[in-house]
Amino acid sequence: MPVQRVTLITLGVDDLPRARAFYQALGWKPAEAQDGVAFYQMNGLALGLFGRKGLAADQGRAGATLGTGAMTLAQNFNSPSDVDAAFAEALAAGARALKHPEPVFWGGYSGYYADPDGHVWEVAHNPFWPLSEDGTLTLPDAP
Repeated sequence: MPVQRVTLITLGVDDLPRARAFYQALGWKPAEAQDGVAFYQMNGLALGLFGRKGLAADQGRAGATLGTGAMTLAQNFNSPSDVDAAFAEALAAGARALKHPEPVFWGGYSGYYADPDGHVWEVAHNPFWPLSEDGTLTLPDAP
């Protein structure tokens, strides 16, 4: 089994119903939901939403204060206009704009928003990283 992989990303949230409503407004549908957690199937991995207190307890750190913003999740798109549309959709769903999409120094186009729990998402078009028809990214020099 390859060691260089991620199978699940879990975001700690303050209000699970609010977080689910935000991602639902983006068109996301949970594949599985239980009391205190929801999972979304993605291309080759899953995204989980888990109440912060429950997540800290599950990590063996009951009472820990879990923060946000120290990492960025990203979605790449086929064009700058697709980036603009995704950014507008996120804002309409309740995201907070951090940086409106614009051309960037490396030759692409990107912007950033924070979801209602402060998790940072980048929406980007990278002309050097073509996407497959299903939106999967495989780096050009990857095996």
